[in-house]
Amino acid sequence: LSDPALPLEIALEAFNPLIPLDIERSSLPIAVLRYVLTNPSDRPVRAALAGSLFNYIGARAACCGTGPTTAPGGLGNLPGGAINDVRGGNAADGTPLRGLLLRSNCVAPRTPGDGTLALVALADEATWRRTWGSTHWNRHLLTFWDDFASDGRFDDPAEVSPSPEGQGMIGSLAVEALVEPGASVPLTFLICWHFPHRTAAGSGWETIDPQGGWVGNYYARQYQDAWDVAVQTAPHLAELEKDSLRFTQAFVSSNLPQPVKEAALNNLSTLRSQTCFRTADGHFFGFEGCCDDSGCCFGSCTHVWNYEPATAYLFPELARDMRWLELKHGTLETGMNCFRLRLPLGGEPWTHAAADGQMGVVMKCYREWQLSGDDAFVGELWPTIRSLVSYCWLPGGWDADQDGVMEGVQHNTYDVEFYGPNPLSGVYYLGGLRAAEEMARAAGDEPFAARCRQLFAQGSAWIDEHLFNGEYYRQELRVPASLDETRPELRAGMGETDLSDPDFQLGNGCLVDQLVGQYLAHVVGLGHLLDPGHVRTALESVFRYNFRRELYDHWNVMRTFALADESALLICSWPHGGRPRVPFPYFSEVMTGFEYQAAAHMIYEGLIDEGLAVVEAIRARFDGARRNPWNEQECGHHYARAMASWAV
Repeated sequence: LSDPALPLEIALEAFNPLIPLDIERSSLPIAVLRYVLTNPSDRPVRAALAGSLFNYIGARAACCGTGPTTAPGGLGNLPGGAINDVRGGNAADGTPLRGLLLRSNCVAPRTPGDGTLALVALADEATWRRTWGSTHWNRHLLTFWDDFASDGRFDDPAEVSPSPEGQGMIGSLAVEALVEPGASVPLTFLICWHFPHRTAAGSGWETIDPQGGWVGNYYARQYQDAWDVAVQTAPHLAELEKDSLRFTQAFVSSNLPQPVKEAALNNLSTLRSQTCFRTADGHFFGFEGCCDDSGCCFGSCTHVWNYEPATAYLFPELARDMRWLELKHGTLETGMNCFRLRLPLGGEPWTHAAADGQMGVVMKCYREWQLSGDDAFVGELWPTIRSLVSYCWLPGGWDADQDGVMEGVQHNTYDVEFYGPNPLSGVYYLGGLRAAEEMARAAGDEPFAARCRQLFAQGSAWIDEHLFNGEYYRQELRVPASLDETRPELRAGMGETDLSDPDFQLGNGCLVDQLVGQYLAHVVGLGHLLDPGHVRTALESVFRYNFRRELYDHWNVMRTFALADESALLICSWPHGGRPRVPFPYFSEVMTGFEYQAAAHMIYEGLIDEGLAVVEAIRARFDGARRNPWNEQECGHHYARAMASWAV
């Protein structure tokens, strides 16, 4: 910040620790805000810096327009009882801590709002104001400004009552500094939080527990309250910053193109957003994305999280935990994997199967085994992994005739069912067979390995011969005579049920992720699943037909994530006509997770210029002026699929 009216220049250095391979130190409930005041003049300047924090504790989601909310323009419709306590003291290493602990005495115990916040200054001296007072006609703003502007200090009222029903309370903290000519002075504030009582229902996760499904927050087990977070963390801030910067600086100093570095690094912020969390027992879960006041699309959804490799490469323990949960809690005796998990664990499962999600789980089990080098991982989980593949062969299933081709009803990441062979599910199946073959051999299950190899060879040859049209891979529509012939769990209730002329199909379309199974096979090290020449040609076609330099003439019937003069890679096109009357949903959209997947795959196949053009187009859209460069949306903010950028 630089302003001619101010005698100082101010820079903000902010971070939350992110240290790859170190889950504990990357899970701290703290934001560090260091304001560096620099004096470019020839005379000393005395300055004061104020930080304020709204005590909104007890606020509940209000997405339907009911219930307490923290609406802009006021202190919010809250349960009341907000209290901002003055705290002080030193950390174990002598670091001085001065600040406010924010709490409420009107929040029911063991509910999501039962917790604390802290606003802390690392300073020997500070002044504070526990409340801004009455909000009538914005009087609280006048009270705050008159107090602080008069002398750079706060005069705390002698008596402060808890906030009345319907309101919260703003607390402020001020620190003074003398900045000599040509010198810089850092002033550091901490924002800490401690909310131990996460519930599934309270965060937007599906549960059948009538009490809301208490699952807790793992991080909260380490601290007594938000002030304790500051006390325990302050002695380690220098080391936390150094190690976070070591990773960041090593990455940004690489010779990768700038758009690639931005795409890969910026999307890691999703891991520290409300999209992801660890329950009190330490397990790791993820929404697809997050809304303003809850998660979006529960369940650690397999067909979404398949696209992103960042978690596995930066925090492999978390990725292995996701596989363990998918196999131990998400897979039924039949071998069906529930592509969403309900919470708390151990309750009635969410009994729907996704063809792409399930085969992706098999491939990611292979990846986790390869990255860890832990043969015991495969040894323990092999029977369940095996069942994920053999489930495909059950009567009424995806590959009931066991020819290596998925012909059955295939629910997928477009939230509908495809009927008949198609590249999206079919190539995933090939990848699942190859991964299972390798793990079967490691587990000493040679007959199953041979069976997987046979089906892979058959399926690969069939897809190249029958689905590749010379330019890209397409769908061959096959509709069962009756849905009674299919397994009921293969339909999630969002797709077509009229078999006479089914909607929501791909047909002859050129799909952006038609080869996502091949993309994942490259990421996990399984090599080519199809004819390499066909694969390259298909990706050339994706770029030729789906990449638009501008979108003025593009008619999008769904959500708008790109528009006007922006460049983007469309989900699907029908370059030779023949578009289904009602195609699958999202066909006309643009979503970065799909774009990054295609871009990474193009680069794997040697189409470097094309892949970089896609990434550059995304970064131009998320340049900080048009959109937030650290928040790529799909169904919700901070969408997990966008972490496919790490593969680029």
